[in-house]
Amino acid sequence: MLQVKNGRVVDGSGRPVRLRGTCVGGWMNMENFIDGYPAAEHSARAALAEVLGPAKAQFFFDRLLDHFLADDDLAFIRRCGANVVRLPLNYRHFESDVEPFRYLEAGFARLDRMVEACGRQGLYVILDLHAVQGWQNTDWHCDNANRISLFWRMPHFQDRFVALWEEMARRYRGNATVAGYNVMNEPVTNTPDGRFGSQYTPDWAVINAVYRRVVEAIRAIDPEHIIFLEGDYYSNRFAGLEAPFADNLVYSSHNYSACGFGPGSYPSNAPGKPWDRAGQREAFLTHEGPQYARKHNVPLWVGEFGSVYNGPAEEVPDRLRALDDQIDVFEEWGAHWTTWTYKDVGVMGWVTLDPESDYMQAIADSQRVKRELGTDAWTTWLPVSRAGLIVRELARCIEEVANDPEIDPASNRRHLADAALACYAASLVAPLWARQFRGMSEERIDAMLQSFAFKNCRVNQGLVEVIGKHTARPA
Repeated sequence: MLQVKNGRVVDGSGRPVRLRGTCVGGWMNMENFIDGYPAAEHSARAALAEVLGPAKAQFFFDRLLDHFLADDDLAFIRRCGANVVRLPLNYRHFESDVEPFRYLEAGFARLDRMVEACGRQGLYVILDLHAVQGWQNTDWHCDNANRISLFWRMPHFQDRFVALWEEMARRYRGNATVAGYNVMNEPVTNTPDGRFGSQYTPDWAVINAVYRRVVEAIRAIDPEHIIFLEGDYYSNRFAGLEAPFADNLVYSSHNYSACGFGPGSYPSNAPGKPWDRAGQREAFLTHEGPQYARKHNVPLWVGEFGSVYNGPAEEVPDRLRALDDQIDVFEEWGAHWTTWTYKDVGVMGWVTLDPESDYMQAIADSQRVKRELGTDAWTTWLPVSRAGLIVRELARCIEEVANDPEIDPASNRRHLADAALACYAASLVAPLWARQFRGMSEERIDAMLQSFAFKNCRVNQGLVEVIGKHTARPA
């Protein structure tokens, strides 16, 4: 069983362990840019149920998950030198909003099988509650379709969150494959009416209270496993977190870097772009996560970071060099790390679906519509869509008419595009995505979804070479 001793993660024999690996986004917490659908996961599931019927739609998603992550994926991850996978989880697999506090055995059975499979491969597992009851932030990656976060203001959702972690603790206590519990992904505590404007003030009182409550609840059942706590505002703000209040805590920051997204060459000394290792090191050292961990002598885990590879083809080597330097900075500091993400439809994965595969061909029309409308909020590094340009005109109109100096133009454009395109337009496109599968038999669906199987995917060889370079380092 992994433990925290004297500011380090150690195994049962007291030997230091450096956790290095990847996150498997798109599996038990699906995301639009990873799995290829528009809008939020529950919206896509509902749209498909309308087209195929509930039973066949459930079959579709079950088979997608079966093929998305299997033994050969885990064997490949281990061959790359990784020793941990972070499994993002959507609460809807384990609890229904219709019957709160009653737990769904099918979801736990799937997770149990994967934890066992990881153990056979010698991989630790971090259980990450990525989508929380009532939504812990305003974005698609917590299965939020409306950009309103209810969790932080409603005790009902907090009660369900704590109770689900108590259930997790009952089921996984004593399981040495589980490295620990990442209780909540990317909290954003102070957006009661949505995320607008350029200023954000964390609600430290509420996050500290929730963290203390859930840690105490888990510890009453499972006193051994590590508990991972993230900073506020997408794991970037730590200054107001109370000092570590229990043993066996690891703190987690998310450290995405602009030079991993581009566009532009790397390294570069262009004005406003100090894109080199020194610049990345400075950005990391001044981040509140490393500062908090160093101040309190607790381990730091960089739970998410990564580069993207679907921009200009000639810049892919730049994105790889940026990632290489970023991991080198983490290693110099002594941080644990997991990349985002393992597998996707061609954005940033260690492996990606073949563009000529059955699934990618089946969704070609909805993918075109998504690109032309700019409905995936994550892919902001791509050229602005025609719809995005229209939204910018509307944003300028709002600024001119309101004539309010408090309106930040960049934030206005970003949040207006999110509301108009990533929320509204994406919801309109979800039925189009679903109709592409109309009339398919279960046999045809299963054959198509084998596009997600490792044997049918493409390996990002340049990326796995960078990963392997760093996973080969000593702990």
